[in-house]
Amino acid sequence: MEHKKNRIIHILRYLERHTDEDHPATMQDILAYLKREGIPASRKTVSHDIGELIASGEDVICNDGRPIEYFIGERLFELPELKLLVDAVQASRFIPPGKANTLIKKLSGFANRHQAGELRRSLYTDKLARPTGDKAYITVDRLYTAINSKKKITCKYFEWSADKKKTYKHGRKDYYFSPYGLIWNSDRYYSVGWSDSHGKIITLRVDRIAALKLTDDPAVPEPEGFDIAFYAERVIQMYDGPLREITLLCENAMMKHVIDRFGEDIDTAITNAEHFTARVSVPASPTFFAWVFTFGGGIQITGPEDVLKEYREAALRAAGRPSAAGIKPKV
Repeated sequence: MEHKKNRIIHILRYLERHTDEDHPATMQDILAYLKREGIPASRKTVSHDIGELIASGEDVICNDGRPIEYFIGERLFELPELKLLVDAVQASRFIPPGKANTLIKKLSGFANRHQAGELRRSLYTDKLARPTGDKAYITVDRLYTAINSKKKITCKYFEWSADKKKTYKHGRKDYYFSPYGLIWNSDRYYSVGWSDSHGKIITLRVDRIAALKLTDDPAVPEPEGFDIAFYAERVIQMYDGPLREITLLCENAMMKHVIDRFGEDIDTAITNAEHFTARVSVPASPTFFAWVFTFGGGIQITGPEDVLKEYREAALRAAGRPSAAGIKPKV
């Protein structure tokens, strides 16, 4: 019985690793492989084992002919799916290089030997910094554990000073944080949840979380009506702050950028032959202003007036000129 179990497992592994529709295996190929592995077999036993694999749900295809050929049909991951996953891992700045190589190697294990070469991708990725260790990778795992178990975490949170040193927020005190979910935006992970010290929902960038510990304290329940999808679309993308209803005047060519940022359901109306208006609900933050400025006048803020004034003053400060309020930028 033990020989039979080992034989079936080896036959399945051989077919998965060495065969596909373009590279089937004959009975002689399978028998030769089993012999090299020191497993006794015959045509009758191998044929019976393959029948059991098919009966158990494995997609082993038998081509009738002389000789009969066998190969694995549908796989857990098809080659195009593996290529997408490998590209995603390779492109992600969040995953450390060593961990990325390990993940790609594991993904390659789902391909047969004829396909493995196609997973050696030549994807260009930008040169922005990647983490050098597994800390953020582990932080994500612990956050998911806290979310699934509905527990609080404690952690510290840091930023960078002008001399490239970590400066801890909240006077180095621990944050008591109830994570509700994780958001992936602009190749960064963010955790959204309730902060006891702030008394509200906040966003923490995962790679700036330090000294994370799981607690046995139950998480603060999500406020009624909280929608993490809305939060991701309207707050994370433009950073935190009170939501404002803002009107934009846009050149027609800007529609693709508006939809990329706000989605196809954005409220728009044709203004004239060259322009349309868009009404968006976002924080009137420096990040939003920077996004508008990117288009060199192709997108303009037209209201409300206080947001337009704030945008103009932000543009003056960015140019190193006194703002309308007479406040000179600090150097």
